[in-house]
Amino acid sequence: MSGPSGAGKGTICSAYLKRNPGAILSVSVTTRKPRPGEKEGVNYYYTDKKSFEKMVDENRFLEYAQVYGNYYGTPRDFVEKKIASGYDVILEIDIQGALQVKEKFPEGVFVFIIPPSMDELKRRIVKRGTESAEAIYTRFQSAYQELNYMAQYNYVVVNDTVDEAVRKLEAIVLAEKCRVARNKGLYLGQ
Repeated sequence: MSGPSGAGKGTICSAYLKRNPGAILSVSVTTRKPRPGEKEGVNYYYTDKKSFEKMVDENRFLEYAQVYGNYYGTPRDFVEKKIASGYDVILEIDIQGALQVKEKFPEGVFVFIIPPSMDELKRRIVKRGTESAEAIYTRFQSAYQELNYMAQYNYVVVNDTVDEAVRKLEAIVLAEKCRVARNKGLYLGQ
């Protein structure tokens, strides 16, 4: 799951996970400082640049990227173990990371989250109250560029209301689980 900063990815993920116990969120590793209220191991695993780069050298990430001057990465071991245990693993990652994952795992389901309008996106970024005026401008300008990648995804979900966005995400997951290609071997003669 990707989309511009402020589109509501985190909010949608949280609501989805509350309603779907068979799903789990992959917690990323980052070099960015925690925002107020964020918790280690819940929102992110926080580390320094040197430790992150060592993990890259050890091939411990499914994907990683540098975004807004900080590193973010998806721990490979965690995702592989949870999938093997039968969980639907959600990766809430930036576009660079999603494209890396898509290259390695084209059978994944790629969902792009967008706000109902650019005005609403700007309002959400400002409302956070965690960004400087310069950072808000940078994120808003990046959002225009990021929208160009929407065609690289399987689905788009407009986050007009959280409940409606979660309902759409649930429909996508259900449809994907019903794909013939994902159910080979369930029927006699195959």
